[in-house]
Amino acid sequence: MKDRSYFDRSKIYLCVGGGQALHSTPYRGAPNACYLSDMTLIYKLLPASLWREAEAAGVFAGAGIDLADGYIHFSTSAQVEETAARYFNGVADLLLVAVEAEPLGDALKLEPSRGGDLFPHLYGTLPVERVARVAALPMREDGGHDFAGLLE
Repeated sequence: MKDRSYFDRSKIYLCVGGGQALHSTPYRGAPNACYLSDMTLIYKLLPASLWREAEAAGVFAGAGIDLADGYIHFSTSAQVEETAARYFNGVADLLLVAVEAEPLGDALKLEPSRGGDLFPHLYGTLPVERVARVAALPMREDGGHDFAGLLE
């Protein structure tokens, strides 16, 4: 698979399908590229019990789907609410784990997934000290989750 992400030493650029920009700074004339910044957060959704296990171990190796696929699935701030709606609707005690993308280095790949958008995939484990913050995701009456004030 051709890597459609662009890296330099201090910045991460992400091509988003359909030209939907997260930020409007283009990268080397690529029409669908967007500058994410040095401290861009990516997000992992997981049950609180799984996160407690990771904290005890000092590392998150992945949820079942991650282990099956060989990488840890993450979402950008523009993707995570749809991820929650598709895969975690009605799941109580859900956490939003925010991780700074840049320190993950070359183990973090941006690969096509849902609708052709590129999603962050971590090929390796996630040391818990790399986590910027963890927040509980309140569940609404309709089974969806309330992200108000939680995304950057």
